[in-house]
Amino acid sequence: MTAELTRAEKVQLLRLARQGLEAAVRGQAPPPLADEARTPALVQPGCSFVTLSEQGELRGCIGGLMAEEPLWRDVQRRAGQAGLHDYRFIPVQPAELPQIEIEVSVLSEPAPLDYATPDELLRRLRPHVDGVVLRQGLSRATFLPQVWESVPDPEQFLALLCQKLGVRPDAWRREHLQVETYQVEEFREPEFEEARSGLDRPTARPTT
Repeated sequence: MTAELTRAEKVQLLRLARQGLEAAVRGQAPPPLADEARTPALVQPGCSFVTLSEQGELRGCIGGLMAEEPLWRDVQRRAGQAGLHDYRFIPVQPAELPQIEIEVSVLSEPAPLDYATPDELLRRLRPHVDGVVLRQGLSRATFLPQVWESVPDPEQFLALLCQKLGVRPDAWRREHLQVETYQVEEFREPEFEEARSGLDRPTARPTT
């Protein structure tokens, strides 16, 4: 994750996510980002999670942990995937689109969290700050930092993340799992009234 995004860049990403979601639901291709809107923060490689909610309930969430394409394109693509390919939900239907609210989380690069004992792991976690990745072999699972809001206890947090990984809830105590942490910059449509209007040009970053 780079320097903090400007308000205009956040609005642009929310609009791109909305475009990606609506295009995917309607079976269309989303438009590319206009050349004049391509700020350095939006065109450099980045990774994101896009979360959809409807009437306060989760409606889809998909993202990635590795930056493989420009941030703007990653956000746009993840939004379409969240609408159609979250296995926990049926695909979003066109009639639902006006009720869907979008949240974008832009991730920093995950960094290994070294620990010697389970108790040290608990001490080193930072609730409400860190997203956490657990790895076992080729399998991995993650919770965004926002999950701490509903699961504030670190032991329960790790137990649920182990279950998501497909291992026993106490595997974090019984085995030395690989752990990584990352941080996010998250923002959502209700915070930006202009996010659902037409695309505009993000403010360029200062060069000094």
